[in-house]
Amino acid sequence: MRLSLIGMAGSGKSYWSRKLAEHGFRRFCCDDMIEAKLAPELTKSDGTMMKVAEWMGFPYEPHYQERESQYLAYETEVVTEILNSLENQENNPEESIVVDTTGSVIYIGEEILGRLQRHTTIVYLATPPEVQEQLLDAYISNPHPMLWRGAFSREPNETNEEAIARCYPRLFFARKRLYERYADVTIDYHRRRKQGFGVTDFLQVADLPR
Repeated sequence: MRLSLIGMAGSGKSYWSRKLAEHGFRRFCCDDMIEAKLAPELTKSDGTMMKVAEWMGFPYEPHYQERESQYLAYETEVVTEILNSLENQENNPEESIVVDTTGSVIYIGEEILGRLQRHTTIVYLATPPEVQEQLLDAYISNPHPMLWRGAFSREPNETNEEAIARCYPRLFFARKRLYERYADVTIDYHRRRKQGFGVTDFLQVADLPR
């Protein structure tokens, strides 16, 4: 079985991909692969490393758009490398693989996403609107790289924090439409959080006919 997990940051992609890895899946973590490519940019003058989120910053910061584009370029490279690896391993169809994508994988382009659909079952870890505030609070309190792709704007007399809070629902619903468009299977937020829902249950849902 070959799976790609998609969904918002905080939806559980890394959690489930690690669980699958514990059950013998070969795991490709896009976050780690992008961070490796960004290593020269993340190295501070004292030799320590900054986090990718610190490097990218928030969408109201002057350097943000340039770094957002750079991040997306590396993300496109990473997914292409994963797909090339999968295509070269077609003679080993029995190997179980999980691709832990980023929340912004939906922006890498139709052609590459089409290849991802051909070579893996795309599993969308849906997050309902009622958890928006929770995801937004996590983004602000413990930042992670977030590609806004033009969804952020600031009104006159609006603080940066107020603008983020106003624009986040726009980003959330724009992404939701794209996740649903590319998903082969959707696993409901409340279903996968039920007590006792484990890897076996996850795989049963993921293996439903497309």
